[in-house]
Amino acid sequence: MGNPASFRDQSNWGDGYELAIETGSTGDAELQALLSAVWSAAEVRGCFGRSDVEPEEQDEVPCTVASLAEYGHLRGLVRLPTGQLAACGCTAVRGGDDSSDWLDFYVSTGVLTKAGISYWDGRPFFRSAVVDDWLADIAVKAFAQAPFSMGIVGWMVSGTADAAMLADGMPQVRGGGLLLPRDGVLHYGPAND
Repeated sequence: MGNPASFRDQSNWGDGYELAIETGSTGDAELQALLSAVWSAAEVRGCFGRSDVEPEEQDEVPCTVASLAEYGHLRGLVRLPTGQLAACGCTAVRGGDDSSDWLDFYVSTGVLTKAGISYWDGRPFFRSAVVDDWLADIAVKAFAQAPFSMGIVGWMVSGTADAAMLADGMPQVRGGGLLLPRDGVLHYGPAND
């Protein structure tokens, strides 16, 4: 079936099951704080720039915004809810002058398949309550260290909503799990459609 922790297995780097976080700013300091908080909350092992070389065969890189800019993605190893060690990654989408930055932490569906985590039931989208809850827990822990504007968990969810769209609060029907701060507390609304 394959090893979900292998970096060389390129099926471990396909489409992502994500925790996408809108930072609420475009500053390097805020993005760095969030990157450090997510890496810590997820208990990621290592920080690497290459996906074609196994972790033990490459030098670690700093877990920094500068490394994200240089490599495009940062990669490491994380324990899935099943306890299996798996490849994970992170990338940033810089917003520019008119919108805030996003940080996307992810594992691929290839990793989930190899780990035996079900994420598709025939509907036209992927969903795993186990992975959603795990990613939401990472977000809650990260938020305590580095508050952010909002987050979304699910398959390929980055950019599907933003804090401005959700200014009225948590919608009753959610295609992805939503993480919205209110009065300094991060609230999680699981996907329910």
